[in-house]
Amino acid sequence: MRLNHEEYRQKLLGCWLGKNIGGTLGAPMEWERHLNDVSFYTQELGGEPLPNDDLDLQLLWLVALEEKGVDLDSHDMAEYWNLEVVANPAEYGVSKANLRVGLPPPLSGYFGNRDRDSCGCFIRSELWACICPGMPELAARYARQDGIIDHGNGEGIYGEIFFAALESAAFFISDLRDLLKIGLSYIPENCGVANAVKTAIASYDAGDTWQTGRDEILRNHRGEAHQIQKIALEDVEKGFADGKPCYDVPSNAAITVLGLLHGGEDFDRMICTTVNCGEDTDCTGATAGSIYGLIHGFDAIPERWVEPIGHGIRTVCLHPDFKNKLPENLEELTDRTEALAYQVDRTYNQNEAVVTDGATEMSDVTAETFLAPNEGGDLYEDLEGPVYEFDCFTVYLDYGNDPLVRSGEEKSITVKIYNTHSLQTHLTLDWYLPHGWHVSPSDSGEVLSIPTILGIKPLTLTFTFTPDHVRRTTNRCILAIEVNSRPGVLLVPLTLLNGDFGACNPID
Repeated sequence: MRLNHEEYRQKLLGCWLGKNIGGTLGAPMEWERHLNDVSFYTQELGGEPLPNDDLDLQLLWLVALEEKGVDLDSHDMAEYWNLEVVANPAEYGVSKANLRVGLPPPLSGYFGNRDRDSCGCFIRSELWACICPGMPELAARYARQDGIIDHGNGEGIYGEIFFAALESAAFFISDLRDLLKIGLSYIPENCGVANAVKTAIASYDAGDTWQTGRDEILRNHRGEAHQIQKIALEDVEKGFADGKPCYDVPSNAAITVLGLLHGGEDFDRMICTTVNCGEDTDCTGATAGSIYGLIHGFDAIPERWVEPIGHGIRTVCLHPDFKNKLPENLEELTDRTEALAYQVDRTYNQNEAVVTDGATEMSDVTAETFLAPNEGGDLYEDLEGPVYEFDCFTVYLDYGNDPLVRSGEEKSITVKIYNTHSLQTHLTLDWYLPHGWHVSPSDSGEVLSIPTILGIKPLTLTFTFTPDHVRRTTNRCILAIEVNSRPGVLLVPLTLLNGDFGACNPID
């Protein structure tokens, strides 16, 4: 399985251009619940696209990958997110507030976050696909690391993983139905995103118009309307005036799919149908446009859509001082994305390079080639707390329901230690706690660790903390793990917030 270098670049540029076109087309109608009637841009653009978080937040990850390396994880990403993202609405602001009091991903994404089922991370899927062409499992893992920062364990990460896997496979698979099958294989069968996407597919297969399909999606999967004053009377009469609060990604992912199905190979029909369904129109249009570009390539996008916005990049969510690190146009973005893809290939792909100067080879590629192993199940393990990776060990902390601790009350934390080495060894565990805190069964002890490659489950230990009095807002503990016969010490942070005030979690 190999992809010709020039064909790869065609798809890359098509992806980024489609993203800009759809985001620009849909921006003026964002979050209006009514049918639109657009057939082209509705504003004077002067040769530039509109700034949009759908693309510029991915530029943050582009720079992070270049500076930290392609093996970066959610902890690395969170540092960039906290420092360089200036947007503060909804999940963006909640996650940054959580990070600033010491809560790492996924706690930063789910604690107190009523917007974890919203659209803020599915719009960031393309970069992971573009640096992992034909490697949807790896693209999905990157998407998970990204999405948990501001969506924790919510529907948002299902949307990002669904699209990242689909888009990665689109470098080799051009049939949309096969791509939808691949994307769905990576998310839980009955999650909200999967059910909504299946509604879109079923409506299309039944021969419904796109308007009827849009109504079916809203009838069964809608969130609340964000602008109550901009709900069409017809939608009020259909019962669409209410909805589940902040439950946005299922319906908008389904609308994106609906537009792609009804549009087929016709770019105009595809992009306009998607935006004309309403809801989060800049996000749905941008994602649909990028998927079209990945499937069909840059040359398939009509020039009339390109000329008004050109190939420039405009940002809105990133710190002004960060902008000197960003690509100036889509060609530079394509160059830098391609360079990262080669690094990913060398780091993770044990076979021949996926992108080569030779001819594209796809004779052995089918949709089944790209389906998720284990139905994607291991992507959703260990989502109740952070994971820390070390050379030969992975440590996971399960915080339970929340990261709160209260004076005189017990708080239990489960620690899983995965021995990823080939040898068993003894580990010495020591807890370093704030003054006046107690931990059972002990603050120090020794355990035997067996490699998980031998089929052994991870070493699982539960510790119960009881503070005499919680004095600080943020309370930091350290688990020091000494590995027998090794000079280093693994330091695992545990952060607990003061829960004495009671109403610390606004979504409880």
